[in-house]
Amino acid sequence: MYKYGKTLIKKYFEEQSFVDSDIDSFNNFIDKELAKIIEENREIVPTIIPHNVDDFRIKLDRIWVTKPEITEADGSKRDIHPMEARLRKLTYSAPTFIEVSAHINGVQRESFTTQVASLPIMLKSKWCHLHKLSRQELIDRGEDPDEPGGYFIINGTEKVLITVEDLAANRLMIEEDATGASPYVGRLFSEHGSFKIPHTIERLKDGMFYLSFTRVKRIPAVVLLKALGMLKDEEITRFISSERQYDEMIVNLVEFVGIKTVEDALDYMAKRIGITQSKEVRIERMKEILDKYLLPNLGTDEGDRIFKAYNICKFLKRYIEVMNGRQDTDDKDHYKNKRLKLAGDLLADLLRLNLKVLIGDLLYNFQRIVKRGKFPSIKVIIRDKLLTQRIYSSMATGSWVGGRKGISQRIQRLNYLETLSHLQRVVSPLSASQENFQARELHPTHLGRLCPIETPEGTNIGLRKNLALLCSISPETSEEDVLKALKQHGLKPIKEK
Repeated sequence: MYKYGKTLIKKYFEEQSFVDSDIDSFNNFIDKELAKIIEENREIVPTIIPHNVDDFRIKLDRIWVTKPEITEADGSKRDIHPMEARLRKLTYSAPTFIEVSAHINGVQRESFTTQVASLPIMLKSKWCHLHKLSRQELIDRGEDPDEPGGYFIINGTEKVLITVEDLAANRLMIEEDATGASPYVGRLFSEHGSFKIPHTIERLKDGMFYLSFTRVKRIPAVVLLKALGMLKDEEITRFISSERQYDEMIVNLVEFVGIKTVEDALDYMAKRIGITQSKEVRIERMKEILDKYLLPNLGTDEGDRIFKAYNICKFLKRYIEVMNGRQDTDDKDHYKNKRLKLAGDLLADLLRLNLKVLIGDLLYNFQRIVKRGKFPSIKVIIRDKLLTQRIYSSMATGSWVGGRKGISQRIQRLNYLETLSHLQRVVSPLSASQENFQARELHPTHLGRLCPIETPEGTNIGLRKNLALLCSISPETSEEDVLKALKQHGLKPIKEK
């Protein structure tokens, strides 16, 4: 048995790498996430346009990445390999091109392709020159054939992006709150593109259920449901639970029985959060807030409002069940409630933020020239160095989106095992200076996922962890795949995409 086990483990490590999950994550970032980021920012509409033009739009049509190359001092371009980048203190990066078109009054004026950035490429990924080379070919290029890859070369320095452990988004978690105004608090982070909006459900001493999100603080849940189009009390109780009538909800329904229309509910909410304009403006602004910032993961259109109402009913049912002791509170340290952000996810966050900076810069330059009475070509005003510099800066310093520090680190090369350990590191975003005892403790769900031994002593104990040897991270499953599987098992959808 020992002999077969040894053979199996040997075979596993011949075919698998410690950093396969990171490499897959980076490949997914280039293959799919780049296109998604462009889709989110497809149309750019300047606020200042020439007076003789009714409608002007800039469209980002598509984006693609080539293999790593270098531009020499004489202007010639050629492929660059990782060893040359290390020795010459260069960045191992590939040109990234974008197709841009300008439209005047619905008619395309100009269309061109421009290099928008140089994107650092992960070693051994699909876009790396070392991809699928044999041992001998790797040796011929000056590489160690046993080197796993999974890191970047920035200005000649080998940098690894540390995996970040975070609470799962779009998932309601209810916990006891001994010190607050509500004995139980339900929290949810709704994630959509660059938005990550915290939502809170509470029940205060007056018996009312309240929901808070962004600047909308403690809005009665029943009013919110009516504002989303669920006007009948019977409909609200049926969607919360068709089997059981909750007495806790009757108090809430009676309190706001006077609100009969969607406009009344929107106006009540607008006054509550301090919008002081005329009634029509108040209602329009409130609609915009609901569409943009209430559960944006479910959609940001007017047609999505009723599905947001259905989900809030589901949240209320879960909250009441926990409050009455029929369901347990959630354990934040259970690994089903955690998600790991790998290199591809971290780069997607970085690019999403910096593309917005590039678009802001493009709009500023366009509008500045229009004010002078000229009509500039888009090609002239796109600064291709801006995106590259900002990405390189984050990769070099480790400062990341959301004020995170130490995401990009120089690989430790004291010995091979330490290098492998560094490539498999997982950090928690919690502060090392605070106690957070429960977050630092071993949890039964870490078994087979995280190493129970390897963690530093001192302030970082339990916050800086390492993946287990045989651990692999599954990619995020798309909504379409989940719905397809559920439909095969008899799910009847209320909303077809």
